[in-house]
Amino acid sequence: MIEYVLQQWNLNNAYQKVCANKGAGGVDGMEISQLNAHLQTHGQALVEHIRNGSYQPSPIKGVEIPKPGGKRRMLGIPTLTDRVIQQALHQVPRACI
Repeated sequence: MIEYVLQQWNLNNAYQKVCANKGAGGVDGMEISQLNAHLQTHGQALVEHIRNGSYQPSPIKGVEIPKPGGKRRMLGIPTLTDRVIQQALHQVPRACI
């Protein structure tokens, strides 16, 4: 399964979907406009960390968002890099699991 996740086309599709969502960055402060350069520079090392089991996701950024009735709830925002990896995992067909 992990080799399927790490296929270049799968990672590229995951990157495209994360960029299309235009979400906020996590604790690292990275913005969507910086993601491509970051992955170009660190992508191969990231793949190797995932492959050898040493990858550690970054902490989640907690943000309070308002709810109806004046209440608030916490929303966890992962880093953009972690979101690309999560999306790549999500794209794996059930038959491969």
